Amino acid sequence: MAEIIIFEPLELYNLLNQCCRVSRLAEINYLCLVDARETQDYTTSHIITAKNVKVDSEGTFLLPEAVEVDSMQHVVVYDNNTSNLLEQGRAAECAQALAKVSLSPVHVVRGGFQRFSGLYPFLRTEKIIYTITELENLKSYPVEIIAGLLYMGDQKQSMDSSVLKDLKISAVISISQRDTLEPKSIQGNQSVLHIPAADSVASDLYSSFERICSFIGTHINMGSRVLIVSRQGRSRCSAVVIAFLMHHLKYTLKDAWRYVLKCKPNMRPNTGFLQQLSDWELHITGSKVTNISEPNF
Repeated sequence: MAEIIIFEPLELYNLLNQCCRVSRLAEINYLCLVDARETQDYTTSHIITAKNVKVDSEGTFLLPEAVEVDSMQHVVVYDNNTSNLLEQGRAAECAQALAKVSLSPVHVVRGGFQRFSGLYPFLRTEKIIYTITELENLKSYPVEIIAGLLYMGDQKQSMDSSVLKDLKISAVISISQRDTLEPKSIQGNQSVLHIPAADSVASDLYSSFERICSFIGTHINMGSRVLIVSRQGRSRCSAVVIAFLMHHLKYTLKDAWRYVLKCKPNMRPNTGFLQQLSDWELHITGSKVTNISEPNF
């Protein structure tokens, strides 16, 4: 029987917004998202791509139709407002049924639909059936690093006015060889900090870490939301996010790396930036705690 674990809304949000050329939601064995609420509630509104689970005449939850739960990388279930695993709600009961057949841990969303849809109303829908093409073309939002404060994405997302509006972004840090965020491409009153840097092992991000951390810190200390972007949202912006977590939360390089990897599994600072992060760790902590020659780097 698979383990049952509570899941924060941020974690589900990030699962829904993983993208590798196209949305990962189009992968048949990527995510099994189950809505354990009554059918009437589900048809009124549910989290995007969620499937409603059925119950038999005795009230026992049945496995989702046409879904091979045992092959899924991620299995997530939610009800209306379950907040912990001790509650005997529909999410907990459904999770137990799923855990009997799943090879992956079964996650129960803390706060259920009420909390998730309150935080991310733009990920609610009435749509039930999707074609593969529709799934591939679903809009992917920047991943969330610090709940309600810090996001990481690509250049295209930073120029999408609906993304900025939905996430209530107040400031954008753009890391690119040239400033692609022209004033007309930003909708609203976002502050924009451009850091000129190419994605090459010879590029210098280290000298900008202090400035970037100060910029982010100033905004999030006021409760403002910051989006960090680079062209593909994988190398430069992830290096900057790791540097900020080391500075702001006093993480080691290894801990910050693991945290960002959990938010975006395909993030990958180049080897030059990795060395600069190691130097940054020495600056922040006074010693190089992390061995960057380990295989996981």
